[in-house]
Amino acid sequence: MNERLVSGSDRSPDSAGHMVELTRSLLDAETVDGVLRRILLAARVLIPDADMASITLRERTGELGTPFYSDPEAVDLDRLQYRLGEGPCVTAADPAGAAFACSGDLSAEPAWPRFGPAAASYGYASVLATALLLPTESDEAVGALNVYSRAPGSLDDVARDTALLLATHASLAMAAVRTAADGAREMADAENQMVNLRKALDTRTVIGQATGILMARRGLDAGKAFELLSRTSQNLNVRLGSLAEGIVSAPEAADDL
Repeated sequence: MNERLVSGSDRSPDSAGHMVELTRSLLDAETVDGVLRRILLAARVLIPDADMASITLRERTGELGTPFYSDPEAVDLDRLQYRLGEGPCVTAADPAGAAFACSGDLSAEPAWPRFGPAAASYGYASVLATALLLPTESDEAVGALNVYSRAPGSLDDVARDTALLLATHASLAMAAVRTAADGAREMADAENQMVNLRKALDTRTVIGQATGILMARRGLDAGKAFELLSRTSQNLNVRLGSLAEGIVSAPEAADDL
């Protein structure tokens, strides 16, 4: 990723330029992990007064986790929310929730009477969280981008708009990566099916050849020849295809069946 974008000390006012760099870096990402790491780093640079950031992801079981974070304290505060069942990232990551939550005074935040004071005890006064959505008919929330600030009343409209833009970038990039991964899996499955089909056709061909050899050497009709081939396969505990290959490579073996 471009060093200008990841440097925490470089909070350039040229947000448009940073967004161009971010878009390019997201296009270069080949995995969901790569996308989310870039979004996390960009949040620290582009969002004014952001002291730390994290990304919440919701598992298929419904459990929440924090796989990406800028500071260990972000993990502590996220996990506290998961444990208490309240807080901005819990609200934002809830598929039935508002998809966005914020506070400029955590110590007195009525929406989170337990989490707010606990976060304030860590020295953080402001927070915002915005949902990560997968573009579907229901735009289901799969996680949240969380931003913490030590400054009271910070994370203003500019910060919120930037966070929303980053979350949108992340959601679209995640969807693109997953679509590409699904396509790759489908291609691999198709190739495996073709390989299996070729093997099946080859096996059928060699069985037909072995049946023909039995008919010629033993004076049997097609049904009797195939029955003999199948019975011998079972008696010898040998795959029918392998037995047929042996007869085709050494036709005289058919005389001993």
